[in-house]
Amino acid sequence: MHRSVLETLIGAAVMVIAATFLVYGVLNARPAEGTGYVVTARFLQVGGLEAGSDVRINGIKVGRVLSRTLDPDKNFEAVIQLSLGNGVRVPKDSEAAIAGDGLLGDKYVRILPGDSPVSLKSGDTVMKTKNYKSLEDAVAEIIFLATGAN
Repeated sequence: MHRSVLETLIGAAVMVIAATFLVYGVLNARPAEGTGYVVTARFLQVGGLEAGSDVRINGIKVGRVLSRTLDPDKNFEAVIQLSLGNGVRVPKDSEAAIAGDGLLGDKYVRILPGDSPVSLKSGDTVMKTKNYKSLEDAVAEIIFLATGAN
C-alpha cells in the first residue's frame, strides 16, 4: 500500500509539471492578437510561408505573419498581412523578402530596412518585395550561369 501512495504522488507531481509547461507554452508561443500594427506585402511566390511564421529584422523576431491570401484580380499575387510590434518602426522604403532557416527549416519574412525617415504605419503596403527562391530555382540558375546558356 505504501508503494501505491508514493506512485500516486509522483504521478500527480508529473501531471502538475506537465500542466505548467503546457500553460507556459500557450501563453508565450505567440504575441497577443491586438499588439502591434498591420502592414501588407505582395509576392509572386511564397514557398510554403504559413500564417504564424516569424517576421524578422537582422535575425530578430519583430512580428508575425497574420494571413496569406490570393489576389485573383492582380496577377494572382499572394497578399501577406504582417503584424509588427508597436516598438518597431520600419522605414517606408524597406524591402520584404521570404527566406528559410536552412534547407528544411521554416520560412519567414525578412525585412531589410531602408533609410527613409518616414516609417510604415498600420494599413501601409511594403512596396519592395523579393519572392522566395526555391533550391531548384537556385540550382537551375547556377547551371544556367555555368553553361552560358541563353
